[in-house]
Amino acid sequence: MRFGVLDDRLIAVLPDGAAHDVTALAGPPAGPAGPLQRLIERGRPLSAAEVRSAPAVDVGGAAWDAPLPFPRKVIGAPANYRAHVAEMGNPNTIVEWGVFLKASTSVIGPGRTVELPYTDVRTDQEGELAVVIGKEARHVSASDALDHVFGYTCVLDITTRSTEDRSTRKSYDTFTPLGPLVVTPEEVGDPDDLALRCWVGGELRQDSNTSRMIYGVRRLIAYASSVMTLQPGDVIATGTPEGVGPLADGDEIVVEIERVGRLAVTVSAAGALPYGNRMGVPTA
Repeated sequence: MRFGVLDDRLIAVLPDGAAHDVTALAGPPAGPAGPLQRLIERGRPLSAAEVRSAPAVDVGGAAWDAPLPFPRKVIGAPANYRAHVAEMGNPNTIVEWGVFLKASTSVIGPGRTVELPYTDVRTDQEGELAVVIGKEARHVSASDALDHVFGYTCVLDITTRSTEDRSTRKSYDTFTPLGPLVVTPEEVGDPDDLALRCWVGGELRQDSNTSRMIYGVRRLIAYASSVMTLQPGDVIATGTPEGVGPLADGDEIVVEIERVGRLAVTVSAAGALPYGNRMGVPTA
């Protein structure tokens, strides 16, 4: 089953393609976190029979919103593919770096626009598989980790190559495109064997497989849960393969993950400024 948000309505898409408005089944009004967050928090999956009992909708050509517009946490996995480690020229991997946090306010949905902050500092695309946590996890084992997963979706971890801390460089508004749909585990199968590709301006930049991750999904969830409590609706960006590169005004970024989906956004430099003019730089 797949879940998406369309004009503040929660839409469930069954394996046969039938789509139904299940907003009323998700629980009380959702607030800024959105109706999918409410469904996840209720702790019980919807059955196919429940979905079919809800109003049918036509989602052909739908302009989906971010499925989780304001997650509690967005957790990132740096340097989680060895080929990406090699291209960045730093020997450290996730083993040394650990995980990091991105601001929830950096999330945008499909079809939206990534806003470049600077005219003279490179900002890159990083296509990644995202894991949506469905059940609280603290000190879980790798063997039990997938029991805590609600589903999977596509994410772009947009990154400015400036001097600040990693969380700053990755937390600008619009720097976490997410979606379009969250796919439940039974449709995805093994999350550690999914083809992942990413295009920028029509150029194929990233072409890999999640089997090449240093920490696979199970180990990544186990590790993250040893550091912090994972809560329902938290999003884990699992890291990017080689092929990251600079973005430019007018680019389209597309990330496509096998059995998960296709996420596309555009890029604008309309509000960009020179790096030396950023807030916080001392003036004479």
